[in-house]
Amino acid sequence: EKIVTPLTRKMAEFTRFLVIAILLITALNFVLAVWFGYDLVYAFLASVSMAVAAIPEGLPAVVTMALAFGVTAMARRNAIIKRLPAAETLGCTTVIGSDKTGTLTKNQTTVSRIYSGRMDYMVTGVGYKPEGEFIPAQMSEELIKTLEAGYVCNDAGIMGGDGYNIIGDPTEGALLVSAMKAGINDGLPRMDEIPFESEQQYMATLHEENGEHIIYVKGSPERILGMCQTQMIDGKIEPINREDIVKKSDEMAEEALRLLAMAYKVTDKESLDQEDLSGMTFLGIQGMIDPPREEAIDGVERCKSAGIRVVMITGDHARTAKAVARLLGIDADRVLTGGELSQMSDSELCDVVEDVSVYARVAPEHKFRITKALQAHGHVVAITGDGVNDAPALKAADIGIAMGITGTEVSKEASDMILADDNFATIVSAVEEGRYVYDNIKKVILYTLPTNGGQAMLVMGAILLAPSLVLFHDRLPLEPVQILWINLFDAVALALPIIKEPMEKDLLKRPPRNPDERITDPPFFKKVGLVSLVMAIAGFAMYYHYGTPIIDGNLVVDADLTELLRPAQTAAFTTVVMLHLCYVITARSVTESAFTFNPFSNRWLLAGIAITILTQLAIVYHPIGNAILRTAPLPLDWWWLMILFALPGFVVIEIEKYLTKRSAST
Repeated sequence: EKIVTPLTRKMAEFTRFLVIAILLITALNFVLAVWFGYDLVYAFLASVSMAVAAIPEGLPAVVTMALAFGVTAMARRNAIIKRLPAAETLGCTTVIGSDKTGTLTKNQTTVSRIYSGRMDYMVTGVGYKPEGEFIPAQMSEELIKTLEAGYVCNDAGIMGGDGYNIIGDPTEGALLVSAMKAGINDGLPRMDEIPFESEQQYMATLHEENGEHIIYVKGSPERILGMCQTQMIDGKIEPINREDIVKKSDEMAEEALRLLAMAYKVTDKESLDQEDLSGMTFLGIQGMIDPPREEAIDGVERCKSAGIRVVMITGDHARTAKAVARLLGIDADRVLTGGELSQMSDSELCDVVEDVSVYARVAPEHKFRITKALQAHGHVVAITGDGVNDAPALKAADIGIAMGITGTEVSKEASDMILADDNFATIVSAVEEGRYVYDNIKKVILYTLPTNGGQAMLVMGAILLAPSLVLFHDRLPLEPVQILWINLFDAVALALPIIKEPMEKDLLKRPPRNPDERITDPPFFKKVGLVSLVMAIAGFAMYYHYGTPIIDGNLVVDADLTELLRPAQTAAFTTVVMLHLCYVITARSVTESAFTFNPFSNRWLLAGIAITILTQLAIVYHPIGNAILRTAPLPLDWWWLMILFALPGFVVIEIEKYLTKRSAST
């Protein structure tokens, strides 16, 4: 399956541009060489040198390494990236659509309030230890029946020992604990069941008790109320008062409680189907507190600073969702429910999706539609999911995020990223790493392309100058093997360490990057052109300065000319390498001056610079280096001039950064 992300799209565009530009320039170089009367073989070799100089051979490997380092860093922060390009896509995310339970909240659900038989009960105790009290202490028959329903219509389990742990869904675990606090520890034989599905918002089980068959059902209050005709009050069956129950449900939801209602029915059925879930008796509502994660509150605030909108998508009651959203700092002025979503067309949803940040009572298909509606507005959308039915939304999202702890295998397979800790704050950390990855890729490209451009200008400039300067007629300032060495060695020793540059502090204070932003924008061309020109001038100057006295108007045979001009070529070659060293120091930041950050903060780059210097000395002064790269030992008094001509690689770009920031501020 081909993965398309903002980075892969832009890199494809950039590659097409680069290939076309190199082919055109190479062809022009060949035509000019032939036109000026050069031998066809020389013209061809010069054009090949031109192509070698212009092609950034090491760039694909360095970009891949940047992504790989980003993936490794994200994994250390509990974000497991499954698809390499997705590491960068996180950096331009504009909307994060997150589930509530367990991601934005702690998923440590505890029943704290129960409404049953027109009575309110408070439940003490926290966590999964089955110790606590009911206030008031006198327990009605319908309260006991409500607790029994939560206990038997349940697929979770609880383990004791050194501590109490839930096996299964934490919400169901909370129902077990509340029943156990009332001394209910015995289940009932289960004859049949209708498992919970987020679309239907209920679970039903059929049990045998004292010779009778009893259906217990639990689910969202509005769904359960729709099944009931009566309610139990003081142990008696009375006509249901829906208005009072809805009012109490809304009141509990305002307290950010997650609500589950319980009902039952005596039947003679041996099996269970949906048609049996009517004419039931309402028992009560259990309200569970699931406090927001402190780190999620901070994560939402950081998203706001980063220009990222957080959207909460939950199956909970609308009032519960609204209350929790406000605690988290998410805009909750308008809440859209699954029922309202179902009545909307896709175009109607597109019209309101920019104004809604809280969705309640939603089904997985609603999550898919929300994702597509946000994308229709040009957003880069990250969506979380843990269920089997979340897979379409995870696939449709620009970044599908599955839960590592509670997520199903299907959701993990459909996702681009897995949260090892199911924590919203991890998503924010991954977004920061994504921006860091893109910053590094941009730095590498802005370092690599000018160095290639400078070498290409050296070759083409030599062809253009050859008719008027005999120095350039038979030899180029750089040999093809020297050009290839610079490109390949430079990618490993200098370009690669740039991706280990420390993360800049303001990454999450910038707005998201526009996914349509071109890599080759005007500032890019300005910097590439400036560095290329400086490099070409420095190389020409060295070759001309040390090569002209050798020629000095004398006719020299070709064999002698090659050897005599080798020191001049070596001087040009070494100057270009030193200019790379000067440029890489300022290339550590695209916009900030090299004087604003610690020169020793990137030890990898310092090592790369040291290795480059030592290697270049070996190439210049060791016989093996001379033989392989066609160099010659240089007099020591040549070095001061080469260093002087290399310094503009640093100075000119520092001046350009200063002038750019100054013009931007005015």
